[in-house]
Amino acid sequence: MNRIIHLCLALIVFSLVSHGHHDVDHHHNHHDLQTAIKIQSNIAHFATEFYKILSARSQDKNIVFSPCSIFILLSALLLGSKSNTHAEILKGLDFNLTHIQEDEIHQGFHDLLHLLTHSEKDFKLDIGQDLFLKEDIQPLQTFLDKIKEFYDAEIQAAKFQEPKEAEKQINDYMKQKTNGKIVEIVKDLDPETVFVLTNYIFFKGNWKTPFDSKLTWQEDFFVDHNTTVKVQMMHRTGWFYSYFDSQLSCRVLQIDYNGTATTFFVLPDPKKEKELDEALSINTLTKWAQNVHRGVAMVSIPKFSISATYSLKEPLSQLGITEIFTDHADFSGVTRQPLKLSKVTHKAVLTVDESGTEAAGATAAEGIPMSLPLNINFNRPFILVIFETMANATLLLAKIKNPIQL
Repeated sequence: MNRIIHLCLALIVFSLVSHGHHDVDHHHNHHDLQTAIKIQSNIAHFATEFYKILSARSQDKNIVFSPCSIFILLSALLLGSKSNTHAEILKGLDFNLTHIQEDEIHQGFHDLLHLLTHSEKDFKLDIGQDLFLKEDIQPLQTFLDKIKEFYDAEIQAAKFQEPKEAEKQINDYMKQKTNGKIVEIVKDLDPETVFVLTNYIFFKGNWKTPFDSKLTWQEDFFVDHNTTVKVQMMHRTGWFYSYFDSQLSCRVLQIDYNGTATTFFVLPDPKKEKELDEALSINTLTKWAQNVHRGVAMVSIPKFSISATYSLKEPLSQLGITEIFTDHADFSGVTRQPLKLSKVTHKAVLTVDESGTEAAGATAAEGIPMSLPLNINFNRPFILVIFETMANATLLLAKIKNPIQL
């Protein structure tokens, strides 16, 4: 009989808003960047493909997920998978071993994690993996060594024969790692479970130029032509980087955080939402990054806090990753016992507000020309993408369909 692995992902992005272009941080060495950059295009490609799958399935719902989180966890699974199971994961992550050696993939993640992890006063980004193993399981030492070496995974014993006890252990750990934002990543664990592999991302950033909370007031948000909701809308007039993509009929606004993270807010013209969803690609993201230019704008963005939980079995199978869930799964690189995955869960939380308490008093006046500023009003559904700019890693992709939908 196949034993069961549970696979979980957790993400929290807690963002507080900004503007301007970054000073590049030079303290990371060139080699770190080279190996990390080799895999970032795969993450961006995965992000847009996964977004299309989710948007086709949940047309009237908010979407929020971390491509980075899901991608890192699946890559860590490569260390323990073999034969066709291994080939499916590689293909689903768009890795071609004639272009990149497998050791380079894992080294790339090791370097990427090193580049991404920051802890500063107003910019915190923490990513981690944790492997919970049934007390009597005998994993292969090479698997344990590699998942620790490349992915800095913590390894803990868990009493999976007591599912409620194991659930509490895993959920408490996640809650602590995500500052209380992800409170229940696992539930209804199967007593046959032998290991749970988790990944979490915690991000908190302050906008370089905060919004003034005195300029936040209630306004209408047009969910669709039949539905209008009241939201707290933040306002700021000043210098912003933006671009109008005439091909896709959307306005792109870039707002920077302190540190090395930035956000694209993407507002499609009315009735062009579906076309934008379908056209989203790594080339689109690159085009936007290359074409944003500085100008004066009156910007209005809703305050919101959204979350989503996904069972990833179906989306992953649409990417061709199916065998991991079947009796044909080959995880013989983890342990000599036959294993398969029972479920993959991803949970994400995203909060956007004016600035954060520390920056509340830092609203400086900006000198702007008297000419009529561009008016960019995010009062209808929009897409949001958060990047880490050093490694160009896609941390989060979201679609805000209804800012007050929990």
